[in-house]
This record gives sequence, structure tokens and C-alpha cells, in this order.
Amino acid sequence: MQDQERDVADAEKETLTSETDDWKKYRDDDIMQQHSAIQAEQAVKVPFVGDKEPLSSLEAEYHLGNSIVLKKIKVLSEQYAAIRRTRGDGNCFFRSFMFGYLEHILDSQDHNEVHHIKANIEECKKTLQSLGYAEFTFEDFFALFLEQLDSVLQGSEDSISHDELLCRSRDPSISDYVVMFFRFVTSGEIRKRSEFFEPFILGLTNTSVEQFCKSAVEPMGEESDHVQIIALSDALGVPIRVVYLDRSSCENNSINVNHHDFIPTSSDSDVSKTTNPSITLLYRPGHYDILYPK
Repeated sequence: MQDQERDVADAEKETLTSETDDWKKYRDDDIMQQHSAIQAEQAVKVPFVGDKEPLSSLEAEYHLGNSIVLKKIKVLSEQYAAIRRTRGDGNCFFRSFMFGYLEHILDSQDHNEVHHIKANIEECKKTLQSLGYAEFTFEDFFALFLEQLDSVLQGSEDSISHDELLCRSRDPSISDYVVMFFRFVTSGEIRKRSEFFEPFILGLTNTSVEQFCKSAVEPMGEESDHVQIIALSDALGVPIRVVYLDRSSCENNSINVNHHDFIPTSSDSDVSKTTNPSITLLYRPGHYDILYPK
């Protein structure tokens, strides 16, 4: 049994090592600078969560940019119909996940999945308490997310429409609280599995797990990378697909758009391994948006 568990842990670490190397490749300096130039403008003009747009709107951002990126957008358009932008304020991963997941539950009305995620949230509470967090520091964030989760299930007087979900996602008093809920959940998962995450955190930031969580996970406005995605996906039991849009060319100059599915490692997530994740995010160096398949 111990040998089996050791093999699973080794396999997970090998996967995370590969993802770390991949992530460095996607941190393309040129496209990062280009995107940073529009982030300041977005922070003022773009709401926390924008309206759904046709995927072709991406081309306008890069019409004077790298031709490989434009070709990859065309490849993307074969599978994806639309994009929903989020504000580039450092919270875009959590904000994209927030809206994408709640929209998925609103559309699917999957009560079994809601029951499943609520059970995982209860475990997240216990994790934070076992790590020494006082309950009053996080309970309001947890309560507000559970309230939003219940509201997208139809059939009660508190149920909300898609338009109301969008409105709430743009309201700082709700949206920022949900982001903080995700940040606490992510931090708790990383700290709980510190031995697993430590080598990769050291490789990314040369800091301890505790320092990383205090400086790069829990504060608002701090950007997320693959460590945070893995931790959040595992803690909540929700698979996430991330599609990468960068300027790298493939073998023989072919144009492919890579993606990675972050699948929860918990044993009760076996069903998710046989289906595509219900949430798809587009990653451009330094930023996440929501993608909608055709």
C-alpha cells in the first residue's frame, strides 16, 4: 500500500515538474509586455467580468502583433465560439473561475455537483482551522460563496438569473469576497500539502511555502500560476482546462494551441477524468479570461 501511495506521489510530482517547465515557456517576454500595456487600461475600462464577445474580437488586439498569435487565434476559433474578459488586476484567474463555475452550475442545475463541492468546502474549513486560522478570519468569505452557490440553483425565491449573476460578479462587495474565499481555500491546500508543493514553490520564487502563501496567494491583486490552479482544483474537486495562447511555434513550424487539464487528485473525482472540464480558461502571459466551446 505504501509503495502504491509513493508511486502516485511520484507521478504527481513528475506532472507538476513538467507543468513548471511548460509554464516558464509560456512566460514570453514580448507578449507579456504587450499585454501589460493594455492591463492598465483594462483596470479602468473593463469591469471585473465583461460581457461575452465573439472570439474574433481577440484578433483586434494582435492585428499589428506576432503572426503566430494571429494564426493560433484562428485555430482556437475552430473549437471556441466566444470569450468573456476579466479585469487584469491580478485577480483574473480567481475571478474567471468564480464566474465560470457559477455559470456552469446555473446552466447545468447539477445538484449532485453542488452537494459534492459543499462537502469539499467543509473539508477546506477544517483544513484552515487545523492550520491555526481563526474562523472569524475566513467565515464571511465562505458564507458568501455558499450563498452565491445556492442562488444559482433555481426553484427558490432567492434564485437568480444569468443577468443577476453577471451583476453580482461586477459588485466588489460580492466579487472580491468570493475571490478571497478562493484565496483562502488555495492557501490552505498548499499549506496542508507543503511537502508536495515546496520544491516547485522554491523553483518559482525561492521562498518558503508559508512565505509564498502570505505574499503570493492570500493577498488581493497577486497573480496566479499553475501551483495555485492545482491547489484550488484539488481542494474543491473541480477540473479546470487552461488553453495557452503564446507566440511559440511548434515542430515543423506547425500551428497548434496547447492546453492542460487540471484534474483533481482526490479519489472521488474519477468521473471527472472521463469528461472534459466544464470550465475553460484562456491564458495569455499574465492574464486569464473565460473561453466558451462551440
